[in-house]
Amino acid sequence: MAYDLEEQEQLESLKRWWKKHGNWITWVLIAVLGCYAVYAYWGYYQRKQTAQASQLYYEMQNAVMSDDNERALRVAKDTQEKFGRTAYAPMVTLVAAKMAYEENKVDVAKTQLQWVVDNAKQDGYKAIARLRLAGILLDEKAYDEGLKLLSAGFPEPFVGLAEDRKGDFLVAQNKLDDARTAYRTALEKTSPDDPGRQLIQLKLEEIGIPPDSKG
Repeated sequence: MAYDLEEQEQLESLKRWWKKHGNWITWVLIAVLGCYAVYAYWGYYQRKQTAQASQLYYEMQNAVMSDDNERALRVAKDTQEKFGRTAYAPMVTLVAAKMAYEENKVDVAKTQLQWVVDNAKQDGYKAIARLRLAGILLDEKAYDEGLKLLSAGFPEPFVGLAEDRKGDFLVAQNKLDDARTAYRTALEKTSPDDPGRQLIQLKLEEIGIPPDSKG
C-alpha cells in the first residue's frame, strides 16, 4: 500500500512537472524534428539536382565531340538556370566559353565567363574564369578593366598565374617596374617544377632586369 502511495506521489509530481514544462518541450521536439526533416529533404534535393545536372554535363561532352557550339550554349544555359548552385554549372559554362571563343564569338565567350565569375560557388572555377576573361580583355586592350579583374583575391594555387597575367597588362601599359614586381611575385608563387616558370623568366628578361637584381 505504501508503495502504491509513493508511486502515486511520483506520478502526481510528474504530472505537475509536465504541466509546467510539457508545452515547451513539445515545441522543442517539433523544432528539432522539423530541422531534421528539412535537412533530410535538402540532402535528397541536392543529390537529385546533382544527378540531373550530371546528365547535362554528359550532353555537353557530346556537344564538344561533335563540335556543336550552339548545342553547348544551350546546355550551359539550361545548367545555369536549373542547376546553377551545382559544380556542374561552372564546368559546362567554361567549356561553352572556350568553344565560343574558338569560333571567334568573343562577346559570347565573355558573357559565359562573367557568369562563372558572378555565380560559381567554387573559388577555383571563379579563378579560372577571371584568368581567361582577363586574357580576352588584354587582347582588347581593356587594361584597366583587366587589372581590376585581377585585383580580386585568388586561391593560393592561382596566385602565380594571376601575377603573371598582371605583369602582361603592366607591360602593355609600359609600366615596366610594376611589371617586374608582378613577374617576380609570379615566380615566387609558381612551383619550381612548373614549366610555366621558364616563360615568366623569359618575360622578365625581355623587359630588362636591373643590373643589381638577381631576377
